[in-house]
Amino acid sequence: MQHHSKTIGALAAASALVAGNASAGTPTPTTTTPVSEPVAAVLYTLHAGYSSEYLWRGLDLGDDLVEAGVDVAAAWNGLGLSAGAWYGSFAAPAGHTSINTNELDLYGEVSKDFGFIKPSIGYIAYLYPNSNSDSYQEVYFGISHNFGWVDASFKYFWDVQGDNDGYSELALSHSFELSPCWTLNLATNVGYLFEQGVATAWTTKLSVDWGFAEHAKLSPFVAVAIALTDDSYTAYYNSGNELVGGCMLSVTF
Repeated sequence: MQHHSKTIGALAAASALVAGNASAGTPTPTTTTPVSEPVAAVLYTLHAGYSSEYLWRGLDLGDDLVEAGVDVAAAWNGLGLSAGAWYGSFAAPAGHTSINTNELDLYGEVSKDFGFIKPSIGYIAYLYPNSNSDSYQEVYFGISHNFGWVDASFKYFWDVQGDNDGYSELALSHSFELSPCWTLNLATNVGYLFEQGVATAWTTKLSVDWGFAEHAKLSPFVAVAIALTDDSYTAYYNSGNELVGGCMLSVTF
């Protein structure tokens, strides 16, 4: 149940290309396209990584997560489009041998930036190819805004298949460009279960992007999740604080 926020960066980059905005290492367009014509810029990202723990929405789902995936993002006729697939394999935590240790996630999103607010709608499917367990599906609705000094977003996940107790998430993030090759990223979020009326966990992640090649980067990270409930009626029963470290390699083209 990997959260697919990894597509956001690629989608933002694609939107910037379509709008004619230059970023570090991207030549400024010398020609413009009439606004009446659709413009499509597509970015593909391959990524693979390792995490000491499979941390999902503040929950410890297992240890030694090895993951890989592919994302595609585009901007077309004023819409932001993204989709991708993620596969993870990990070791079940002690005493939970029944937990699925192989997972395939498929996801997609459509968004529209109105300037003052950016609404989005997306879909996630959680599949378990090496077990007979049921799959899970969610449709989420989100809004976001870039305040300049921070990006803020709120998402509500509607459980199409399975039960997530009305999970929602309020998130803040910001990136600091340290040099043309180094970027520091800070992100934090708080989860909330609308059906139970309880906050779930406060998760904060610090990562550093090292752009060691024109289209490739290595991103070591550390994340900490602080449990805000152990309600016996939710998946957070007996949950605790978690500390996770890992690294991600990604290539965009």
